[in-house]
Amino acid sequence: MRFVDFLKTTVLLSGAAATALGAITVLAAAADSNSRLVAIAAGWWVISAAIGLRLGRRAEVSPPISRLLAEARAESALPEHHPSAILLNRLWPLAVFALLAGGLAFLAPQVPGIGAGFAIIWALAWRRQHGAVEAIEERDGVRFWVRRTSPLRPMALHRTPGFKAMRPESMNGARR
Repeated sequence: MRFVDFLKTTVLLSGAAATALGAITVLAAAADSNSRLVAIAAGWWVISAAIGLRLGRRAEVSPPISRLLAEARAESALPEHHPSAILLNRLWPLAVFALLAGGLAFLAPQVPGIGAGFAIIWALAWRRQHGAVEAIEERDGVRFWVRRTSPLRPMALHRTPGFKAMRPESMNGARR
């Protein structure tokens, strides 16, 4: 699976987790007739959105992704294509987090509301990283692929040859 696609999927699944946890919070609060909980949770979600937007405002890659790209192992052939296995291996903590927070709604309806806020922060903080990685791929003429590793080991990448962008400004210094 391309690393760019993995980053996009992570953002979308984090947003989906936030939406599901938010809906569970509203439903649990409605079952208890607790409108104050919904108001407090909505305030937390607004604060979470502001935090996520602030964290994700940069257009360059974050330091952890930069290290991951720098440590990518060069390969001459494309790796095996198993996107569902890679997503499950890498994003299982997000699934456990969403299921656990959603399941606790019956005991404490504020838990999924708090969890939704953290999922909002995560989704918004990582929303621009795929564009930064795409820019590096285009500049260097490479493609980064997520290696299939154990779910408990750190993520690793393959680097394969790709197509380098030849812009008119960069071709022999001449402009058109």
